[in-house]
Amino acid sequence: MVSARRASPLLALSVLLLAACTTPDAGQGGEPLPPAAESLRGTCPDTVVVQMNWFPQAEHGGLYRLLGSGFTVDGQRKAVEGPLLDDGRDTGVRLQVRAGGPVTGFQRVSALMAADPSITLGSIATDEAVQEAGTFPTTAVFAPLDKSPQMIMWSKEHHPDWESIADIGRTDTTVVYANGASYMDYLVQSGQLKQAQVDGSYDGAPARFVSADGAIAQQGYATNEPYRYEREIDAWKRPVDFALVHDSGYPIYPETLAVSSAEVERLSPCLTKLVPILQRSTRAYSAEPKETNEALVRMVSELNAGTVYSVARAEYAGEQIRGLGLGNDGVTPTVGDFDQARVAKLVEDLKPLQEAKRRAVPAGLKAEDLVSNAFVDPTIAW
Repeated sequence: MVSARRASPLLALSVLLLAACTTPDAGQGGEPLPPAAESLRGTCPDTVVVQMNWFPQAEHGGLYRLLGSGFTVDGQRKAVEGPLLDDGRDTGVRLQVRAGGPVTGFQRVSALMAADPSITLGSIATDEAVQEAGTFPTTAVFAPLDKSPQMIMWSKEHHPDWESIADIGRTDTTVVYANGASYMDYLVQSGQLKQAQVDGSYDGAPARFVSADGAIAQQGYATNEPYRYEREIDAWKRPVDFALVHDSGYPIYPETLAVSSAEVERLSPCLTKLVPILQRSTRAYSAEPKETNEALVRMVSELNAGTVYSVARAEYAGEQIRGLGLGNDGVTPTVGDFDQARVAKLVEDLKPLQEAKRRAVPAGLKAEDLVSNAFVDPTIAW
């Protein structure tokens, strides 16, 4: 009989030899899986599907960073897919990001999610969430930006004294925007612009602004149009000035990542692990965007988006996000969290606008019905 005293070292040696001969599980990208606490396999869907409202761009760099460089692009389906990586380590599931906007007929993401249960997360601004709360209720779990880059722009030469949107409203200058934008209803209802001066015929092209020699004002994004007009549009190539819609008192969270409200409980174990990964990736992208920006350019090109997206434009977007405080509103240092008071104010501001369109906001709708900090790790800070 072997004594217990002699068995212990033999057992220890056997364990060491077994460990030395065992290779770690490989993820779908070939890299070793991270520790169990960080693995999403068996907790999240085998493929986490994210429906966006536009093509890949720097504003969502943290999300696209999760794909690394080993992604594939399906130009026909307008989707980018690959292993979902946590700081380069395969989590054991895949990530598919679907483009939106023109490729989905400009359908609202909340409607697309309701029609397709395979969509895990959708890119939904909080004003859309309020508007669709009675039809396609969603709950946002992560905010890539704290402030919207939505803006109204104008020519510095024509209007050197303007500093705010309210300044535009003190004139009769035409303001061109895309019809259906709720922020414009707010700007008119709040008296900052006049109904007679707003024109909902904007189609995204620069022709009208250029042909008016900048005499009109026009919607845009502070992360995009100022760069394009000054450096890419040959017929203009002059600076433009702008004011953020956020600063007019319309404090939406733009393009949050949201789940269908009915799915929050089922997806809770997944979101508990996935949202901190998104937080870390967003912070890392802000600090070191180069590789992801190059990937974004490739994605847009291979998706046949009908536009050219350059590394320089992506870099400009990052500079604007940091310089204008779009990524962090200063209320908390946490990456991706929500200020419930802001959302509550938005709900109250949108109620009369929705009622005017005979689309009442559901009675008793609260901020916590629309956004949740339950899955955000408060220790992950900028």
